[in-house]
Amino acid sequence: MQLGLIGLGKMGGNMRERIRNAGHEVIGYDRNPKVSDVKSMKALVDALEAPRVVWVMVPSGDPTRQTVAQLGDLLEPGDLVIDGGNSRFTDDFDNAEMLKKKGIAYLDCGVSGGIWGLENGYGLMVGGQAGQVKRAMPIFDALRPEGPREEGFVHAGKVGAGHYAKMVHNGIEYGLMAAYAEGYELLEAKDIVTNVPGAFKAWTRGTVVRSWLLDLLVKALEEDEHLEDVSGFTVDSGEGRWTVEEAIANSVPMPVISASLFARFASRQEESPTMKAVAALRGQFGGHDVMTVKEGQKLRAEAEELRHPKAVKKVAKKAAKKTTARKATAKGKAAASAGPSSGTGSAGSTTRGRTSTSTAGPTSGTGSARKATTKKAAATKTAKKATAKKAAARRA
Repeated sequence: MQLGLIGLGKMGGNMRERIRNAGHEVIGYDRNPKVSDVKSMKALVDALEAPRVVWVMVPSGDPTRQTVAQLGDLLEPGDLVIDGGNSRFTDDFDNAEMLKKKGIAYLDCGVSGGIWGLENGYGLMVGGQAGQVKRAMPIFDALRPEGPREEGFVHAGKVGAGHYAKMVHNGIEYGLMAAYAEGYELLEAKDIVTNVPGAFKAWTRGTVVRSWLLDLLVKALEEDEHLEDVSGFTVDSGEGRWTVEEAIANSVPMPVISASLFARFASRQEESPTMKAVAALRGQFGGHDVMTVKEGQKLRAEAEELRHPKAVKKVAKKAAKKTTARKATAKGKAAASAGPSSGTGSAGSTTRGRTSTSTAGPTSGTGSARKATTKKAAATKTAKKATAKKAAARRA
């Protein structure tokens, strides 16, 4: 079978090779002349025999929409366009409608397999008319993994269903990766666990959590045991967001996938406005110390140098001791200048340069033990007086 393929990047280039290896003719076009078989999209269309089948494998959004629109002007009635990128399923409705007016058929195909697809094959999820799916089946069979067709290919439903299924697939992928990653961090944090990569590798056979993603994490840890050269800054390509949006639109509870998406947002913040507000509130209602941005950065830097999550606690404890020592010194100076006083409670606490005196009202966790004892003694004395009065009244 003959196929035109537009987009020869990381996936498109490997797909061209896999289809060719299956015995089909592929004419590829890419803006990069070093990898392109022809000089233009028009040249690609001219090189194909009618009725043509053209697969689009370019970034989602405007690049795909513009490419499909151009094909609509170049192709003829009876031709077929397949969008194999990560387009939002709603774009498929517009693409199919636009091409239908020109007598051109349309399929959407979600493709999973990444850079490993050339060797392992690609999972395919297709949406569109059954007749057009059958027409393109030789190409789908060339791309999917070896074995039963239904274990690597699905005609998911109407136009848009293929990309919708791929969207949910990627949302699940977000949640799975986050779960493995959380487990990794906990194992790294526990001092009794000395072989974290080995633990993950032991899970790759015979356990309920084995998967290809787990295999890839093992590979990553074998290359960099503590992921020292890996930044936590994590982007998202869109499908996770769309999955959560669809969950809201369809009233489907989705706490795991939502949390994994939000974790990616958090990974891009050097300082979290949310946690700044929490720290500020703790200072307001409880008189707790509020670190400056510089102090927080120093704390993180010291923990990073030690390269172990538990170091955060150790460094924080060390910083707390320093803060306590500074407070004690300040209290001593204040007491010396104010003269003798009863009790050991502090007359005020300092928060980021502001002094909050005891007249500001009670706070949680700041009362001294001696004050509590004095209050209890006073209450006992009052109770004894009341009892004595009652007894005197009865005698009278």
